[in-house]
Amino acid sequence: MELKPIAHIETDFPTKFGVPRQSGLVKGLKGRIVFEPEYRDPEALRGLEGFSHIWLLWDFSEARREGTKWQPTVRPPRLGGNRRMGVFATRSPFRPNNIGLSSVRILGIELHTSEGPVIEVEGADLMDGTPIFDIKPYLAFTDSHPEATGGFTEQTHGSEHSTDSKRFIFNSKLMSAFDAEHLEALKEILLSDPRPHYHDDAERVYAFEFAGNEVKFLIKPNQIEAWIE
Repeated sequence: MELKPIAHIETDFPTKFGVPRQSGLVKGLKGRIVFEPEYRDPEALRGLEGFSHIWLLWDFSEARREGTKWQPTVRPPRLGGNRRMGVFATRSPFRPNNIGLSSVRILGIELHTSEGPVIEVEGADLMDGTPIFDIKPYLAFTDSHPEATGGFTEQTHGSEHSTDSKRFIFNSKLMSAFDAEHLEALKEILLSDPRPHYHDDAERVYAFEFAGNEVKFLIKPNQIEAWIE
């Protein structure tokens, strides 16, 4: 059985750290889906303009552990990284098959560009260059289940934005490095607290690559400090 990437996505994250833990968590993040040459036929997107959201099936390309036996349990970050759950009860990237699933919103579709058809989306949780295996329309009448339960994730559900009351302190270099749209997205990323759930050191400096810059940050009880050196 062979899976061939049909496209890749362009985002502002060249590395894993800082990427939102779930799709839609940071709605301000934009991405471009660019098709591989073999699949650059505008006819393949006919009718897609009528949908607001799509599912992306993609490759956890940076989570591959070649030659390593698969593990039936993993340590979800939501549980502090010290409790094990079955791999099929989690969205861990370390799986028998490295397949990811994300729901994103369509912002626009350009059928005729120098790169072929391009889909602009928002809310993606993918690294720059991530291979995409398939694209399917999101259907609210079958894909949305308001009555669904969230298992162990309900213990920490909502914690991503529990820092809404915090104030931001950005240095001038950071402020001048990003436009208003990227600054707003950066705030959402920091509010979601990209640190591992089991790290809560208010004096530890973290850093991640975002939109061509290394952003360093501190998350304190009442404020978030971020800067570019």
